[in-house]
Amino acid sequence: MPRKTVARTARLASLPLGVASRVVGGWGKRLAGQDAAEVNAQMSAKTAEQLFSVLGQLKGGAMKFGQALSVFEAAVPDELAAPYREALTKLQTAAPPMSTASAHRMIAEQLGRSWRSRFAEFDDTPAASASIGQVHRGIWHDGRPVAVKIQYPGADEALMSDLRQLSRFSRLFQALVPGTEIKPLLAELTERMTEELDYRQEAANQRAVAAAYDGDEHFLVPKVVASAPKVLVSEWVAGTPLAKIIREGTQEQRDEAGYLLAEFHYSAPARAGMLHADPHPGNFMLADDGRMCVIDFGGVAKLPDGLPAPLGKLMRFAMADDSENLFQTLREEGFVRPGTRVPAEHVHAYLAPFVEPLLTERFRFTRKWMQAQAERVGDLGGQDFRTGRSLNLPPQYLMIHRVLAGSTGILCQLDAELPAREIVERWQPGFKA
Repeated sequence: MPRKTVARTARLASLPLGVASRVVGGWGKRLAGQDAAEVNAQMSAKTAEQLFSVLGQLKGGAMKFGQALSVFEAAVPDELAAPYREALTKLQTAAPPMSTASAHRMIAEQLGRSWRSRFAEFDDTPAASASIGQVHRGIWHDGRPVAVKIQYPGADEALMSDLRQLSRFSRLFQALVPGTEIKPLLAELTERMTEELDYRQEAANQRAVAAAYDGDEHFLVPKVVASAPKVLVSEWVAGTPLAKIIREGTQEQRDEAGYLLAEFHYSAPARAGMLHADPHPGNFMLADDGRMCVIDFGGVAKLPDGLPAPLGKLMRFAMADDSENLFQTLREEGFVRPGTRVPAEHVHAYLAPFVEPLLTERFRFTRKWMQAQAERVGDLGGQDFRTGRSLNLPPQYLMIHRVLAGSTGILCQLDAELPAREIVERWQPGFKA
């Protein structure tokens, strides 16, 4: 992992510079008579390739940002989506690995020089890579298969540097994923990075959620075996990654994965007092026995009282076309700033389409539906855009909003049909009158 700020900044700066040079080159080709659609396709493919190469090689905050972006690819118009879809999806599960020597050195620093005695076997080849660490497979001394998560050397220095620099280029990424607020996403990622860097905190989160779902027939959360600030050892879990189901799964698999994903996100705050705050397909798998395996608890929202009841009331009022109570609750919760003048009916018109999945017994989440929402709220000349600019996102709802948007993005990638209203009725406080 490149650690020097100057080197990392130079690589990140290559993204907008590369886009600019390709635009100029594209103009030249079109003037020379080449087909415009072909030129645009070539530019999109090369931009996507560069995006993956730079963010993936840098890992750290750059790759974490890429993973966060990837769940919103369903909002990208179809004519632009294909190359970005492939590149961003790669960031969910892949990155160039650190050397074997570096991995051994980190384990020795964290678990002690005699760390090998704690393992019956240890595979030097990484089984998976992530934004701030990579995972190796091993056998614990008691015979249990385990996953050994090792933080990249220099990850702490790189994370904050990346996120500061990415904020400077937020307008570029805004163009890649229309309808997504990039600056707030980067700000929220920056706030919780310090938590993700401490694997002891992640271990504590994982232990709590694993205990809450221990023996559950629908979910499998691996138990923690050992932990240190930069190494985490958990029981090994395996299954079909959601990324593979998105790519080639049957409709039955898509619907089941979508149902379990929604069930987990809505039930975890009530059952464990936490909301899994890293909703990308690399963190969820379908096991052979039908359970959903859930991993990576570095980022969570602590919700000891469960999801906030006003959120359920907002859903209910929006569904019932109750503009006045909707607006009043939004004002009480801080979504409408004091002194802001915006008609209640405009606010209802802005929010009502988002609760469409709750109006029927079953709803199919599609890319087309999500693209329509992104186009609606992102249309600079539309009323919904102006209304959205008048609203505020209170700090206590920031992470909940991002997780809900991210998990909805995955449901749309899955093209899953599920009883969303039934799940919300069971787990969302305030939803029932």
